[in-house]
Amino acid sequence: MGYRVVVAGATGNVGREMLNILAERQFPVDELTALASRRSLGTEVSFGEQTLTTKDLDTFDFTGWDIALFAIGSDATKKYAPIAAKAGCVVIDNSSLYRYDPDVPLIVPEVNADAIEGYAKKNIIANPNCSTAQMVVALKPLHDRAKIKRVVVSTYQSVSGAGAAGMDELWDQTKAVYNPTTDVEPAKFTKQIAFNVIPHIDSFMDDGSTKEEWKMVAETKKIIDPSIKVTATCVRVPVFVGHSEAVNIETEDFLDEDEARDILREAPGIMVIDKREDGGYVTPVECVGDFATFISRLRQDSTIDNGLNFWCVSDNLRKGAALNAVQIAEVLGTRILKKG
Repeated sequence: MGYRVVVAGATGNVGREMLNILAERQFPVDELTALASRRSLGTEVSFGEQTLTTKDLDTFDFTGWDIALFAIGSDATKKYAPIAAKAGCVVIDNSSLYRYDPDVPLIVPEVNADAIEGYAKKNIIANPNCSTAQMVVALKPLHDRAKIKRVVVSTYQSVSGAGAAGMDELWDQTKAVYNPTTDVEPAKFTKQIAFNVIPHIDSFMDDGSTKEEWKMVAETKKIIDPSIKVTATCVRVPVFVGHSEAVNIETEDFLDEDEARDILREAPGIMVIDKREDGGYVTPVECVGDFATFISRLRQDSTIDNGLNFWCVSDNLRKGAALNAVQIAEVLGTRILKKG
């Protein structure tokens, strides 16, 4: 006996990826419904070998459905998640709306799966920000061994993190560079993204950081340990899919780079590709479509007593969003619902 599953926002990048991953991982689905807004109503989407026609999110009755994977943004989630939860359907939400709610667990299954026990307070579980998700997968096993005191991270985030409009803008601007008669002004981004990098993701805050940077700080503390100090600089780069991060950590106990490499090799969800030679590391192009978070360039930081540097790459539409949501559903099923 399997689950009755809803994917809300099924026509977007993340929603389509959720459908792909549910099929790839053979999640025990008895029945699946794809929901969309009225402007996308009737659009066909793929689920394995099936073709589904999207239904209207606004009029859908969640009664009798087990799990709803939401990829519809914070504004729509604010309206529809309480409706689904009240009907008895557990919502796994990819937006930022509930991430900082103390009554809603924020989960990366490789890191804090036990937190799922708290789902019943609101019948909602939050999926973390894409840049946080891949980082904490790498941080947690190192924190368990040597206790991380401080993290300094610079991100190199792909345009797919801004949705289909961000990908279109990069594509159109790139073509326009080679066609002087065409001029594509920035719309989704604040400056030209083609052949450029933009040190600005989400809105600015009073202290000069951006909301994206604040998310990485707050979410790392909630998922791993509130005592960890985190400082982030988040940058949008002209890459279609795949987020990269240069991470520096300072630990309480000394951790040799060789031991750290061994720890990460044994950790769930991580693939270590770290050869000190040309091409002995992973780049975003190579991680697309993969489930793993890749670690490369692991080395000691000689400027402090207990420091390490590493390079972290992952498919942001997968581990940063859709994959993590499906993994949460798997934990929910195994530990709580127990139907599959």
